[in-house]
Amino acid sequence: MTFRIGIISDTHGLLRPEAERCLTGADHIIHAGDIGRPEIIDALSRIAPVTAIRGNVDTGSWAARYPDTERVRLAGRTICVLHDLKTLQIPPTALGIDLVISGHSHVPKIETVDGVLYLNPGSAGRQRFKLPITLGTIDVTSSHMQPVIHDLGNR
Repeated sequence: MTFRIGIISDTHGLLRPEAERCLTGADHIIHAGDIGRPEIIDALSRIAPVTAIRGNVDTGSWAARYPDTERVRLAGRTICVLHDLKTLQIPPTALGIDLVISGHSHVPKIETVDGVLYLNPGSAGRQRFKLPITLGTIDVTSSHMQPVIHDLGNR
């Protein structure tokens, strides 16, 4: 059985219809910060349950309900969610983390280091610089995690 996790970050108050379509069918959604407006999480919650953290632009009183980091267990995997990967203090292997999800840089990236999968879905909000508009999904089975970056600019 496959469990799909939708991963989005840096929406900065903009939830594109393309992002909503891409996340449809996810079993759970993780927002890695820089939400921008509380309505973003409300809309994502209509698609699937959401785990969200705040990023550096999430400063309004509404953002106080979101932690700076979160540790969640989904589909038998332990996931660490933080906005800026540079703030990671302890090696994930020391904490039994299987997956680290971050945002902040707006640069999509998938990498495995010491058996830990790192995923930055990039930015799904307004385009900055010449970076693509992206989000990620991870299909989790009992034997593996299959991450994918989705380019929303081509939808």
